[in-house]
Amino acid sequence: MFIETEGTPNPATLKFLPGRDVMGGSGTADFTGVAEADGRSPLAARIFAVGEVARVFLGNDFITVTKAEDADWQGLRPRVLGAIMEHYLAGLPVIEGTQQAEEDEDFAPEDGEIVTQIKELLDTRVRPAVAGDGGDIIFRGFRDGIVRLRMQGACSGCPSSRATLKHGVETMLRHYVPEVVRVEQVEA
Repeated sequence: MFIETEGTPNPATLKFLPGRDVMGGSGTADFTGVAEADGRSPLAARIFAVGEVARVFLGNDFITVTKAEDADWQGLRPRVLGAIMEHYLAGLPVIEGTQQAEEDEDFAPEDGEIVTQIKELLDTRVRPAVAGDGGDIIFRGFRDGIVRLRMQGACSGCPSSRATLKHGVETMLRHYVPEVVRVEQVEA
């Protein structure tokens, strides 16, 4: 098994490409600690077990791992590669049981058409680029012209994510959806 590794705009995060489905078409999963992964994702739990890992994000065909603040990728990277390889060679599932439901989206029923436009733009123009950087962007709500989005994976905590939201996503949404006034990032 050959696993490729790519850097991301977030220097604390690397993207691992195992050459096979991770989550496939079943969405994404973001784990900010071993307690979240235990009992839900054998893969994420195995990666946390190597130590010095702060976050594990599971995408369609990639895994992003964020190192602890004081960790060094030179020593951590081979251990993460080994954990991923061991997981796949053992034939274990990536996620056990059913996927936990995301939080409810917050928007007024009369804004349903606007929200549909926003989500379509996010899905077709933003998510592919964000996934390319090892992350995901999740719609959380729309009220009073403000779009609330949550960044996951490599994008969560990335120094450039706020600039991406303001200069990239907000500008694009305001151009195509005049009702959008601004975009705000929300934390989990």
